[in-house]
Amino acid sequence: MDVIQNFNQLTASLKASGKKKRIAVVCADDPHTEYALSRALEEGIADCVLLGDATRLKAYPALKAYPDRVEIIHITDVDRAAREAVRLVRQGKADILMKGIINTDNLLHAILDKEHGLLPKGRLLTHLACMQIPSYNKLLFVTDAAVIPNPTLQQREEMIRYAIRVCHRFGIMQPRVALIHCTEKVSPKFPLSLDYAELVEQDAAGLFGDAIVDGPMDVKTALDRESGLVKGIASTIEGQADVLIFPDIEAGNVFYKTISLFTDAQMAGLLQGPDCPVVVTSRGDTGLTKYYSIAMACLTA
Repeated sequence: MDVIQNFNQLTASLKASGKKKRIAVVCADDPHTEYALSRALEEGIADCVLLGDATRLKAYPALKAYPDRVEIIHITDVDRAAREAVRLVRQGKADILMKGIINTDNLLHAILDKEHGLLPKGRLLTHLACMQIPSYNKLLFVTDAAVIPNPTLQQREEMIRYAIRVCHRFGIMQPRVALIHCTEKVSPKFPLSLDYAELVEQDAAGLFGDAIVDGPMDVKTALDRESGLVKGIASTIEGQADVLIFPDIEAGNVFYKTISLFTDAQMAGLLQGPDCPVVVTSRGDTGLTKYYSIAMACLTA
């Protein structure tokens, strides 16, 4: 397949496939979620089942335009709505789970339920963001900016594997994965750099498949070839990273929020690890971010 390099190409690819996914949306009664769902319906990439207060949901004029593609389940208790949405996914009646105005903690409680949830034992829950930055020539994937405070070596291994799998769905067959740090040197002074060195060795041994994993390096070196040349850094990333692996949630979140505020970037994001893609955007995210997250979920479901 052709490489998907921006969100417009993502939508075009989904429309061309002619396949629609079904989204279970918990507490969809907010304007930004309504916009995202309405656009997904209009573009023909998804159908949806909305769980929440039916009185409010039925008032959305845009959703009334697709009565045969929208199902509304009246549940006013948010926790019960989350459990029901998870049940729909487990029964194969929905392909994607999406958060509306519900608190993330409430939704995660249903997802992580050991008996009735969506995260199999031993699977890692992590967040993968996708960014379309005007000054960069392709989509950029970032992890983890939302879930794991301080990833262990084993967790980083799984984060890399998740990111590589998603890149493959975007047509990026040899993703370049940059391990981000404040230095390019491996040193006991920075224990994280020792983990990075081990990940690079694992990649050289072929444990990540057809991918390029390198680091430690800073963001400029990962995303700007000239910066690496000036600093004399010979990296196989060559300033063209597809994925940035951040040291911890603080660094990842600061990067994510800074890019979203100052660069006019378009964003999308999913939880990785559960049995289906989970759209968990901030309640303050724009409708466009929520729509692009739906599109990303449809591609990876």
